[in-house]
Amino acid sequence: MIRIAARTLRHHMSGFIVSFVALFLGAVIVIGSGGLLETGIHNAAPPHRLAAAPIVVTGDQRYKYTQKDLVFPERLRIDAELTEKIAKVPGVAAAVQDMSFPAALVKGGKVTGHGWSSARLSPYQLTDGTAPTEDGQIVLGKALADRTGLTTGERIQLLVHGTQKGYQVSGLAAGPDDGGDDESDVFLADAEAARVADRVGTTDNIGVFPASGANTQEVASAIRAVLDGSPVTVLTGDTRGRAEDPDVVADGSDLIPLAAAFGGLSAMVTVFVVAGTLGLSIQQRQREMALLRTIGSTPGQLRRLILGETLFLAVVATGLATIPGPRFGRWLLDAFADAGVVPGSIAYRAGSVPVIVGVGTALLTAIGSAYIAAQAAARTRPIEALAEATLQRRWFSAFRLIVGLLCMAGGAALAWGTAGSAGPDAAGVATPAAMVWAAAFGLLGPVVVRAMVAVLRRPVGMVSGLAGQLAAHNARARTARLASAVMPVMLASGLAVGLIYMQTTQSEGAERAFDENLRADAVVTSASGGLPLDLVDTVRRQPGVAAASAQIPTTGYIEPDEPMRPGEGEDAGPQPTELSMQGVTPQGLDRTTAYHAASGSLTALSGDSVALPATYAKDRKLGDLVPMRLGDGTQVKLKLVATVEGRRGYETALVPASVLVGHTDGALVPQIMVTASAGTDRARLVASLAKLAALQPGLRVSDTDALKAAQAEADDTQAWMAYLVLGVVVGYATLSLINTQVLATTERRKEFMLQRLIGATRCQVLQMMAVEASLVALAGMVLGLLVAGATLVPLSMSVLGTALPGGSPWILVVVLAAAAALTLTTTLLAAGAVLRGRPGDMAGIKD
Repeated sequence: MIRIAARTLRHHMSGFIVSFVALFLGAVIVIGSGGLLETGIHNAAPPHRLAAAPIVVTGDQRYKYTQKDLVFPERLRIDAELTEKIAKVPGVAAAVQDMSFPAALVKGGKVTGHGWSSARLSPYQLTDGTAPTEDGQIVLGKALADRTGLTTGERIQLLVHGTQKGYQVSGLAAGPDDGGDDESDVFLADAEAARVADRVGTTDNIGVFPASGANTQEVASAIRAVLDGSPVTVLTGDTRGRAEDPDVVADGSDLIPLAAAFGGLSAMVTVFVVAGTLGLSIQQRQREMALLRTIGSTPGQLRRLILGETLFLAVVATGLATIPGPRFGRWLLDAFADAGVVPGSIAYRAGSVPVIVGVGTALLTAIGSAYIAAQAAARTRPIEALAEATLQRRWFSAFRLIVGLLCMAGGAALAWGTAGSAGPDAAGVATPAAMVWAAAFGLLGPVVVRAMVAVLRRPVGMVSGLAGQLAAHNARARTARLASAVMPVMLASGLAVGLIYMQTTQSEGAERAFDENLRADAVVTSASGGLPLDLVDTVRRQPGVAAASAQIPTTGYIEPDEPMRPGEGEDAGPQPTELSMQGVTPQGLDRTTAYHAASGSLTALSGDSVALPATYAKDRKLGDLVPMRLGDGTQVKLKLVATVEGRRGYETALVPASVLVGHTDGALVPQIMVTASAGTDRARLVASLAKLAALQPGLRVSDTDALKAAQAEADDTQAWMAYLVLGVVVGYATLSLINTQVLATTERRKEFMLQRLIGATRCQVLQMMAVEASLVALAGMVLGLLVAGATLVPLSMSVLGTALPGGSPWILVVVLAAAAALTLTTTLLAAGAVLRGRPGDMAGIKD
């Protein structure tokens, strides 16, 4: 039977090609997403700026002793005195402090400042001039000098930490690869860098150089022992890049759920597509199977024939998929990094596991689908085989009904969970819900298709005449075949509508939350990365200003009342509550934002105090001390002075800016919100505030349209990621749609030629196929809309409070029109290609 299976491949080439493409692309997608998942688990970040130091000591960004992993969003700086302590560890040749801070050249744009000691860690080497040994001297990275045209001896103005100071370029330095990866490095003397950046006594990292002949790992272990109890981590190898970019720790872990969601979605689509394609391919050969049964083939031989064909095809397809699969995963990582979804310093790290999983998924799906089809063929008695092939009486099974109903129940449970989720989190539940609903309607598809055919039979016949009646009869007699053709239409249209509107709904929810909270007319920012807090009072006193308030966004945590103790690992101890936090100045807060007190008073936000969202303060009363952690891990106890309302999922805790400003990366105010007084328009307000540039170098003033544009840009980043996933998954389903329609049409060559022999014209056959394709498209779009509707209604209720999703109705029109056009076009093109032959050739009649 195995030899027969191999020989049959060339006699059913179209079916095998379609199945091969489905298996190959499905395996590529699953292998690539699996590689992305493994990359997230490794979270490797090879160093660049710190590459010369074999060991790097940096702050530990992890929130310890919690049930689930939490990472502080602001950099944890370490005590500079640890440098001497590390230098005394046996095997250490030198310990070098590293510090970075945002700055800007008045004529040259944003730069990154460092102490000169940091140059040793890349290493940077002087190519011209001397090192900065005195105050007022600066060394420029050669790439920056080339870009700006600056040379040794010139004077420049540097904006840093809200001040402006003049420097003389004492030298130029080039790093690895002619300037390294950063084209904006500048270096000051160590003492001056710490002073101007307000970092005296702290440092970002400590680079360690082991002594000649010392083992790096042994030295690292010795350093860990000496620093035990300090809030630091010792990094070697590929993990050193986490010290350069703490976002690798904070955001790199996001790659795991992102890859898992994408991989799970892709795997489920692969299962549906491969199962449907193989099932249809084998279904088209029912007459051949029936003949084999009538001439004496046993059920076991028939099963081995089908399984042998499928195994041969699957092994070749998945084997070839192992070549582009990892490259596809690397491309996905680069695309996510370019969009800012994950840090760009994360390196692609994937071994054999994703390949094994991807190949295994495709093989198991193929073998499982073939086995189910083979069982159906093998159970048929020889005397009924030909009748079964002709009439297709078994169009549905009890097992399929039970599994379909179970999937319906699962989809309903996920819909309930989606509706009950907070707005920003609802999509995480809605995405798997879409696939469960797709599985449910796919399994129950024959019932829906049969009902639709029964309803549409007479109208179709009346509108399209004999061709329509014949198409309706074909659909009724071949319900299972029609349902197999409907599945990819449902997947493509349902997932496209569901995923696109899912993203537009999330974006509209975020936009509404932003707009509802915005009351200011102008925003004040700085080219140097931030503004001093006392500038808020200066802005408030300007002509035409009615109110001004600082805004310092970050993330904080409400600590549980039960203390967290060492030794309580994941899933063991209490879990802090993570929430958005905004540092504000209470004067003018009610006129620059929409925050209002549900209880207490926002004017009481002074000193160590907090206004919590009402949903987070249910078990507390005004005056209670709330144990919290700020974004850099600092423990504080803040007095509850008010509660505030907010859109569900977008709630924010308010803290005095004076409490928060020293615990962020910039240690400055990113923006000051300003409201104009009565009779002052926005243009006059902006012009009035612009005069402050003489007092505050680098100050920038714009209207709130700039804030809205920044918010829209952030939404576009998330949308781009969603559309990338959509493009891959729906693109695969769309390709399956095309392949399936081609397969379902070309395999009916004998039927078409028989119709031609009994007098049907080529045009009549094409008319019949056009009606059948319309039925397939209609059934697929109806099922797709059911999938999308069951997914989007609870999502929209959670995010927008309405049953209708956000987004243009033209999205729906375009998706459905594309699905109908693809189905009709591929069917007619395939039928036209088949009908090019002469009817007599198929019947064996020669001229």
